[in-house]
Amino acid sequence: MLYLLGVVVIALAILISVSLHEAGHMLTAKAFGMKVTRYFVGFGPTIFSFRRGETEYGLKAIPLGGFCKIVGMTPQDDDVEPADEHRAMWRYPVWKRTIVMSAGSITHFALAAIAIWLAAMFMGMPNKAVPNPLPAYVKVVDCVIPANVARECAPGDPASPAKQAGLRDDDKIVAVNGVAVPDYTALVKTVRELPPGQPATIRYERDGVPAEIRTTLTAVQRAPLDNPKGAPITVSALGVAGPSLPPGVPATVTYGPIEAIPATGGYIKDLAVGTFEAMKRIPEKVPALWEAVTGGERDKDTPISVVGASRIGGEALEHGVWQMLVLLFISLNFFVGVFNLLPLLPLDGGHIAIAWFERARSWLYGLIGRADPGRVDYLKLMPLTYAVILVGGAFTLLTATADIINPITLFTR
Repeated sequence: MLYLLGVVVIALAILISVSLHEAGHMLTAKAFGMKVTRYFVGFGPTIFSFRRGETEYGLKAIPLGGFCKIVGMTPQDDDVEPADEHRAMWRYPVWKRTIVMSAGSITHFALAAIAIWLAAMFMGMPNKAVPNPLPAYVKVVDCVIPANVARECAPGDPASPAKQAGLRDDDKIVAVNGVAVPDYTALVKTVRELPPGQPATIRYERDGVPAEIRTTLTAVQRAPLDNPKGAPITVSALGVAGPSLPPGVPATVTYGPIEAIPATGGYIKDLAVGTFEAMKRIPEKVPALWEAVTGGERDKDTPISVVGASRIGGEALEHGVWQMLVLLFISLNFFVGVFNLLPLLPLDGGHIAIAWFERARSWLYGLIGRADPGRVDYLKLMPLTYAVILVGGAFTLLTATADIINPITLFTR
């Protein structure tokens, strides 16, 4: 039930965000005097609609977005009645058209910023004092599960070698058999590579004081680290869990209303860097997505669709990590806001780029004494527009298919 609720919450959040995106276009267009004839949430058959003034508002059957119709977005549009010629969008100054076309992305950025500010006060934001990657601070478990299954300890399970040797929660392991382990991932890899049943020397720190113990590692069945879905193999286990945060270092920090403002700015900066880096890696992730669709391992670093985001939201709520829903809402809004400003038709950024290209070209021609060449013919750009739609549609279909056939799973269910 919680899983389904999480799926619905994320799906509704995305739908509301997209609807507000279109509302941003509509409200700014109306404010400048442009004529907006339609504003609808969803696509496909109309469920209901009503008219207020010159605009029809309504809800359609397929809840995958929304749209608003602004009269005369391009000089080639044939939807402009003679009485509305002066209100056609393309006739307005370039700065007004830029505000209208960017209002959707600005809405997404505003939603993300407000959500971050509220999260900083009430949920807490990631603590930048937490080292990355985390050092090998561990929690000592009572037993070792021999089989490659997720369950509680049962009678007959071997006792934890770490517990038998005297390790405690929050001990920081720094070396195994003289091999340095700078983080928890390195600890797991080093321990697994040692022969099962053989003694091992563990060097650790407790409250900053170095110490050393010897223990005998236990043989267990685990999937290979480089192939989590592969057949289990026999490896060694120490009997610890992690990674744990350093003692006294909280995972999140909460702020007051004023202190949350710079914290919000810092998080937005990190989010912007991460978003641009993720967008740069999209082309190289296509083969990994195809591999996931055709039966290979799904890389957790591959892009996700609305389907994948909703499933992750469902998992998060099912496991009590509701904070992840907030972070998903923030990340999705910021990503959509940035993506929509790319200078490609039919994205809003494409219309903005053309408007400023026309303005720069007119200025340049005036500077050299030549006649203004006028507006860009959108019809000549249709092949490129269709190519962008085709590539974008294929990529969306690929990610959605991967999210259905081989979804990213963050929790063991």
